[in-house]
Amino acid sequence: MKIIDKTALALIIIGAINWGLIGLFSFDLVATLFGDMSILSRIVYSLVGISGLWGIKLLFDHD
Repeated sequence: MKIIDKTALALIIIGAINWGLIGLFSFDLVATLFGDMSILSRIVYSLVGISGLWGIKLLFDHD
């Protein structure tokens, strides 16, 4: 597995954990750490979203 694939997978896991916390406890970890829609939290959300799209490629990658 390439470094970019591992990075994307780690960000997908972070996003999943964050959504789980939101769903179960109404607690947004990213917003708590970086501020509600601050530039840093927007970067994290964007990277997680891009990683989710990259995850589609990982799903069909047979290498």
